[in-house]
Amino acid sequence: MTNATVFSSPTPVVVRRDVVMGEYEPKIEVQFPDTLHVSKGSSVKLECFALGNPVPSISWRRADGYPLPGKIKINHSSGVLEIPYFRPEDAGVYECVAENSRGQNVARGQLIFHNVEHLHWVQTLKDAHMAIDANLQWECKAIGKPRPAYKWLKNGQPLTAEGRIHVEAGRLTITGISLSDAGMYQCVAESEHGAVYASAELKVVASPPDFSRRPVKKSTVIQRGGEVVLECRPHASPRATISWWKEDELLKDGKSFVPLLRQIIMEDGTLRITNTSKSDGGRYTCLARNRFGTSSSTGTLVVKEPTKITVPPLSLDATVGQSLVLPCEVSSDSSPSPIFKWFFNGKAIDFSRQEHFEMIGGGFAGDLMVRNIQLKHCGKYVCMVHTEVDTVSAAADLIVRGPPGAPESLVVTGITDTTVQLSWGSGPDNHSPVTMYMVQARTPFSIGWQTVRTVPDSVPGQMTHATVKDLNPWVDYEFRVVAINSVGVGEPSTPSKQIRTEAAVPKVAPINVSGGGGARGELVIMWEPVPEEQQSGEDFGYVVAFRPLGSSTWIQTVLASPDASRYIYRNDSIAPLSQFEVKVGVYNSMGEGPFSRVVKVFSAEEEPSEAPSRVWARAVSATEIEVYWEPIPPGSSSEKIIAYEVLFWEEGSQQNEAERVRVIDTTSLLSGLKGSTVYLISVRAQNSAGLGPCSPAFNITTKKPPPSQPPGNIEWNLTNSKIFLNWEHVKAMENESEVTGYKVVYRQNWHGRTTVLETNKTSVALQIPSGEDNLIEIKALTEGGDGTSSGPIRIPKMSSLNSKGCVCPVPMKICCFM
Repeated sequence: MTNATVFSSPTPVVVRRDVVMGEYEPKIEVQFPDTLHVSKGSSVKLECFALGNPVPSISWRRADGYPLPGKIKINHSSGVLEIPYFRPEDAGVYECVAENSRGQNVARGQLIFHNVEHLHWVQTLKDAHMAIDANLQWECKAIGKPRPAYKWLKNGQPLTAEGRIHVEAGRLTITGISLSDAGMYQCVAESEHGAVYASAELKVVASPPDFSRRPVKKSTVIQRGGEVVLECRPHASPRATISWWKEDELLKDGKSFVPLLRQIIMEDGTLRITNTSKSDGGRYTCLARNRFGTSSSTGTLVVKEPTKITVPPLSLDATVGQSLVLPCEVSSDSSPSPIFKWFFNGKAIDFSRQEHFEMIGGGFAGDLMVRNIQLKHCGKYVCMVHTEVDTVSAAADLIVRGPPGAPESLVVTGITDTTVQLSWGSGPDNHSPVTMYMVQARTPFSIGWQTVRTVPDSVPGQMTHATVKDLNPWVDYEFRVVAINSVGVGEPSTPSKQIRTEAAVPKVAPINVSGGGGARGELVIMWEPVPEEQQSGEDFGYVVAFRPLGSSTWIQTVLASPDASRYIYRNDSIAPLSQFEVKVGVYNSMGEGPFSRVVKVFSAEEEPSEAPSRVWARAVSATEIEVYWEPIPPGSSSEKIIAYEVLFWEEGSQQNEAERVRVIDTTSLLSGLKGSTVYLISVRAQNSAGLGPCSPAFNITTKKPPPSQPPGNIEWNLTNSKIFLNWEHVKAMENESEVTGYKVVYRQNWHGRTTVLETNKTSVALQIPSGEDNLIEIKALTEGGDGTSSGPIRIPKMSSLNSKGCVCPVPMKICCFM
């Protein structure tokens, strides 16, 4: 057995270049056995190698003609056939065929299935480092069929069992090991199918006591009244005898194990001192001795007062949202300062991740602050204090009182048209008893959840059922329950399944019944429809009843639509503004409900009988005419005038082609007209019954249109903050309005505030702040309206310099001179 690399002697290879190889048939050089026994599950490899020129190809086949199993692996380059996981069906004669153009050669071999179990180890040996005089026991174990026999070798030679050496099958025992027993050992398991070897080395150690690797601990700190163990474990072979000294006093003879008061030396040489006192402090020396020598090691024992928690945390009650401090202060003569740790329900608190917890204080105080307490903070808190000598702890319980949890298992039963029965289970009270329950409901027509009336009015905390009343018939409801305690209102229960109350006769009549207006011979009745949640059942509709004032007979009409809000009764014999008594009732598939209160409604009035008087107009411009008239005086019509309609059309057209403008006032501005055109104008009044007769047609001519030519040859001169503008007078054509003046519109940049200046001259001086671009437009003023604009003229900012410019009409461009 070696760890070195060993090489064989070299083999030379000589390449000959003076020979030409001739062609010859394949010759198989590597022959596998004629018969080969293969055990179950093993892997078998058959190699076939042939010489020949040209290089022969190698192939494999079974002699019985059966195809090769799919699991077989063939390496054509190396000519190796591998059969993994050998099974009985793989047995048979296999042939290797080597073939080239000169011929072929065949080699055969038979594989026989052999049902034996491979010999292999289940327990082998491990190297042993043993002290002199110690006892060694090695055991190896192999299995196979047939069962193997064992023998032992030492350094390659058969091991003889005699004296201290005992061999029993695969077990080797050597008692009282000596240096001569060191060496390489092998366990051999043999059967008729072979042998397996297990090897291990035995090293025998003989040395005097040595504390270099495991000396006595230099300093040991222990609390008074505690127990301390001082270990003495030198390396020694054979094992050393141990004795302990305190200062210069022998504590115990190493061969005696009678306790000396509270001090006991254990069998392994460890010194144990129980119920330590201040007097036990000092220097302790362990002395170790064997036949090869003696050695010692010394350490110091320091006895300190035990740590005490002087201000422990106290069990407390808290309400959700509060903050509190759990104190933890200690007295200790240990150094450095003690280490505080807090545990919540058995788990250490990670202050870097817990936003609600913070440890405050320092030195001998490690108080725990809990901020914004939540229900999840209820439980046991432990303050644990670590010092160099001991660990002490104190615990406290924190009870957190909060609003109650959600009630559970809400069930709806006993459904009628206006009531249901509710029952539920109480949820957690969060350490504050439930004082009352509140029932809430939601429908497709409600805005969120609404509190509903119950029997009893206030459901006490010990009651988990109630009757809900005053519900609307034939409406889908969901219910939930909310618990309340002295801390606050809890979370609502899970909503119940949606239920529908039973149908009933409607109980709500329409409101805001009114009427009036309409065309002549009509009685118009209006009301506000009953909301769907108050219709109480299917096939909802309205019953409209009316009678002339003073009559005892009601006329009734049924409207089978829940959305109806208006009914018009037509009868040409109804006199205008006749007074009727009107009421509107309701019904559904369950029957008829109540009627509204009776109201008085007037029938339609008649249309205005006269036209407005003193209609006159004036042309404002080429496109606008202002029309005026006298209002129809009160009393001349059945009811007040609500509007006037102005009709206007061009001369030569028919009145039925007129455009119409509806106004409430007694004046109207007509716009979008043609210039120099005669228009006919008529006005008629309108009341709730309709339109009255038209006034006689009144004609008026619009003014001539303004000039189409814009102001030209515009020149400007900028001096500091003043702009001097000059332009050429616009001369109107024969069909255009005469120019009466000019309008100058100017602003700074595109977004500045616009300023308008009117003048009857062809020049103007503008006071404009410096430092900004200015945009200027000039238009001619006529009685026919504003003329064509010159277009925006941009005058750039010039600081304090003077500048001039002009705008030439064709082509449009700006010239600027500095």
